[in-house]
Amino acid sequence: MDPIRCVIHGSFRKHFDAIQKVYELFTAIGIEIIAPKQSEVVDIRGGFALLEGEENLDPRLIELMYLHNIKQLGATGFSYFVNPEGYIGKSASYELGIAQLSNIRCFFQEPLSDHPAYIPKNAVWSPESLAQYVVEKGELPKPQVKRNERALHRLWEDLVVPGSVVAAGAVIEYDPGHSSDKKEILLVKTHKWGGRYSMVGGKVRRNERLADALLREVKEETNLNGEVGQHVCTFDQIKNSGYYRAGVQHLFVDNVVRVDSKRVRLNEEAQEYLWIPADEALAALDIEPNARHTIELYSAVRA
Repeated sequence: MDPIRCVIHGSFRKHFDAIQKVYELFTAIGIEIIAPKQSEVVDIRGGFALLEGEENLDPRLIELMYLHNIKQLGATGFSYFVNPEGYIGKSASYELGIAQLSNIRCFFQEPLSDHPAYIPKNAVWSPESLAQYVVEKGELPKPQVKRNERALHRLWEDLVVPGSVVAAGAVIEYDPGHSSDKKEILLVKTHKWGGRYSMVGGKVRRNERLADALLREVKEETNLNGEVGQHVCTFDQIKNSGYYRAGVQHLFVDNVVRVDSKRVRLNEEAQEYLWIPADEALAALDIEPNARHTIELYSAVRA
């Protein structure tokens, strides 16, 4: 298993002793602390706390060097904000913005009181509680979204836009098991596509494997458990499909996902669903262009 790495944030000027205690606690359970280093605050310049060895450096350089530590966290890494009484401070506020835009997991000692940032449910943990969870589970707590904050969460996710967006799409396939019956695929109807039918799928998260993203999207959108099958196609955005975003390269990677149940429970992303043989779907349904492209290729192989 990859090591769990952490960057600790907070006001060095006000809460450096508390930050060092978190450092010691996390290190004791095997979390690798990338920053800050174990040191002492040796000077305060313009309200900015300087550690040993930083006395002659430009504070802007120090802050940028600290931000570069976030890039080293990887898929299992996280930022932890030491914010007694909710106070986060100016520098830590800047660091929070960069961490969130980089899609880094962020945890907080207490709810924010001096900052309007959106933070998902299950993001506030005392250092002791978080350390205990990691020891018991061997991983970080999973992110959660409050039902009444889903719109906020979507807006927040939309800010995390890399140069390329990879979407994993699933041709969800059910085999009745009888030679005389055709295999059926699951299509969903959604307002996002103007009431047309499409496939289940979504964005691959940073540091997430394609297969994991595919099964996650299937579970979230349909409550079905599946097994990833053959690759169907990979392609750029279909021209005039209605999903174009200027300045973003959008790639679709579509695979078969085999399921052994037709008991679908949709989440809020779709309004209707339909099980239907692929050739019949192509002949009878209004299917959005990207999904139609994939289903045509899938149907040709199955013919």
